[in-house]
Amino acid sequence: MRRFLLALLCLFPLATQAAGPNGVLETGQVLRGRFVQQRHLKGFSAPLRSEGRFVLAPGKGLIWRAETPFAVTTVITAAGLVQNVGETETIRLPSARLPFLARLYDMLGGALAGDWRALAGDFEVTRSGDDEAWRVVLSPRRRDDAGIPFRSIIAKGARYVETVDIAKADGDSEDLAFLDQALSAGPLSADEARALGTLAK
Repeated sequence: MRRFLLALLCLFPLATQAAGPNGVLETGQVLRGRFVQQRHLKGFSAPLRSEGRFVLAPGKGLIWRAETPFAVTTVITAAGLVQNVGETETIRLPSARLPFLARLYDMLGGALAGDWRALAGDFEVTRSGDDEAWRVVLSPRRRDDAGIPFRSIIAKGARYVETVDIAKADGDSEDLAFLDQALSAGPLSADEARALGTLAK
């Protein structure tokens, strides 16, 4: 479960940097793309690699769809989290039962609205570079906060975020590359709307 919550953390910089270091997503816009995720775990000589697609829609939620090595779809909205392995629902957690998720989603909502203070309350936010090549570092203000299970997030990119490196509190780490990203003002597809609507059941 923790790795799916980490997916939400991965998308913080993606959301806040969607249109460059000073740009944000607006209601009605949808950011879509592919991701390649490599998890470096203690005791494993090689990273665990997964690939898939994501959909980020302000005010509606996130769809994180791993395609390889396994088909796993995680949907996160203000209402909670649903995970499906293939066609089978394996996890359904309302936000009321998962305060950590609700907290992260609230921060993401503020970031999407362009409110850096939503992140600055819990993180030290360090920005550098320009529109052509920017870098953002998020560091928890309280290292002993069990609700923030990482030591740092470093995001780099240009118009869109291109890489995210996450150092976890337990010594593991994750690297993500975001590819083929496209921002549109069009509506969600029927499949995307259906996925985000599953939490309303």
